[in-house]
Order: sequence, then structure tokens, then C-alpha cells
Amino acid sequence: MIKGKLKTHVQKPPTGIHKEIIQWVKINNEDHLHTILHFSTNIICLAILSGSFFLGKEELVILNSWVQEFFYNLNDSIKAFFILLVTDFFVGFHSTRGWELVIRWVYNDFGWAPNELIFTIFVCSFPVILDTCLKFWVFFCLNRLSPSLVVIYHSISEA
Repeated sequence: MIKGKLKTHVQKPPTGIHKEIIQWVKINNEDHLHTILHFSTNIICLAILSGSFFLGKEELVILNSWVQEFFYNLNDSIKAFFILLVTDFFVGFHSTRGWELVIRWVYNDFGWAPNELIFTIFVCSFPVILDTCLKFWVFFCLNRLSPSLVVIYHSISEA
């Protein structure tokens, strides 16, 4: 019985199916290659940005002082307007589509397959967390720096 089963051989698939299988394998290999290339490109960019951050601290200190000087020289109404503009842009009602586009871009950049569940969870939770952090910053930090700015912020946001 065993000798009879050993003599059976595997049949070759028809040439059309064989060509399709080879084509599918090539496409799958190209997808994996693109994923590896995207990931390695992102790692290289992260290394370059990290290197420029650590090596260019003096330039970043100068830029930070310039931004702080610019921001502190504005009057409180314009500061409150800019804070509201930034928070509404990133956390407002209309920002959900923007966050969805950002996460889709990140997924495509890394070469990952889209996952609607992750998109939904991210769009539902991240803006809320960001809004909480911004409100904490406004109430805790800005209240010490400029109490009038917090009053103006409240009056503008409630209007």
C-alpha cells in the first residue's frame, strides 16, 4: 500500500494558471519590497532629524527665543485669537476629516494596509486628548503668565 502511494506524482498546473501564480508572487514581493523601502526611508529621515536636532541646539534656542518674543509682544486679544484658531483647527468640529487624512497618509507612507477601526479610534480619541492638554495649558500655564488672556479666551470661546 505504501509503495503504491509513493509512485503518485504531482501534476503540473496548466501554463495559464502557472503564469498567474508567478505574477501574483511577483506582485506580493513588490508590495513587501515597497513596505521595507518606506520603513527604511522613514528611519533614515528620523535619524537625520534627530541628528539635526541634537547638533543644532543653538539654532533651535535662537528660533525659540524669537517665537517667544513675537508671541509675548502681541496684545492679549490677538493671543487669545491665535490660541482659539489653533485649537479649533486641530480639535474643532471640522477637524475629524483632517485627522483621518493625516492617519491615512501615515499608513500609506509606511506601506501598511488601511484599517478602518484604527482610523475611527484615533479620530475619536486623539482630538479629545489634545483638547484636554490644550485646555490644561490655557488654564494652568497661561493663567500664571497673563490672567487677562484667560479672561479674553473665555469670552471669545463662549461667544
